[in-house]
Amino acid sequence: MKKMLLFMTILLLMLLTACGGNQSEGTKENKEETGEAFTIGVIPVQTEGSMEGAMEKLQSTLSEKLDREVAVEVYPDYNGVVEAMNYDKIDMAYFGPLTYVVAHEKSGAKAIITQLIDGEPFYYSYIITHKDNPWNSLDELLEKSGEIDFAFGDINSTSGSLIPSIELKDRKVYESEDTHSFNSVRFTGSHDATALAVQNKQVDAGAIDSAIYNQLADSGKIDGDQIKTIWESEKLFQYPWAVHKDTDEKTITALKEAFLAIEDPEILDAFGASGFTEASNEDYESIRQAALKEGIIKE
Repeated sequence: MKKMLLFMTILLLMLLTACGGNQSEGTKENKEETGEAFTIGVIPVQTEGSMEGAMEKLQSTLSEKLDREVAVEVYPDYNGVVEAMNYDKIDMAYFGPLTYVVAHEKSGAKAIITQLIDGEPFYYSYIITHKDNPWNSLDELLEKSGEIDFAFGDINSTSGSLIPSIELKDRKVYESEDTHSFNSVRFTGSHDATALAVQNKQVDAGAIDSAIYNQLADSGKIDGDQIKTIWESEKLFQYPWAVHKDTDEKTITALKEAFLAIEDPEILDAFGASGFTEASNEDYESIRQAALKEGIIKE
């Protein structure tokens, strides 16, 4: 009897293992064959509510062009999108340059598209302050760093955290959220939250994506007349749209064609974009070097 029970247990385990193996052998190609949605994760460049309508339009546009269901989801933070790609939960992602570099290192994500701002695939990191403040440069601001309440965006943001934090580290006023020469440091979680915190004088200065800042001002979501820019970084290559490493070439080609054809102003405005263009992993080498310098990724 014991031998029979042991045999039945082993047989059951073998069957379960076989079933599990079959489920894990799915590819990006047979997902399309079985009618599963093509899933896209998006970082929160603005608060989720303000992106909702544009993402619905993007979802509809891509569904039509790919001739299959597409599901677009705005994640609550940058790292969530990286982990979703890492654990095969999404097929494509809209990353910040830094989060893309991390995702490429972790899971082999491949950049295929980026956005254009006034016809150029570049943007900047800005440090902004309220117009009523006396500082007209970062040097002037840092003369009284001990009195300054400073805001970054998301901790994984390129322009809202990585690039300005390197600048502030080079100037010996910042090491981490807990070690710095400011009166206080906070992370707001998004670019629009940083802009509003500066405008409403909740902080003295903050770091922000230049394209998103300009879009917020142009749309009236912030009052650009109340804010001034006191520091600008070197050129940064724009945010990439990256696919899962197993995505087939037919799908990649269809995605490129779909994005290059987008002209809907609501979709473009959500990203502060004037259009889209092709991108590759090599375009983000300078961000990779910055991430290596900060120990965010390893050689």
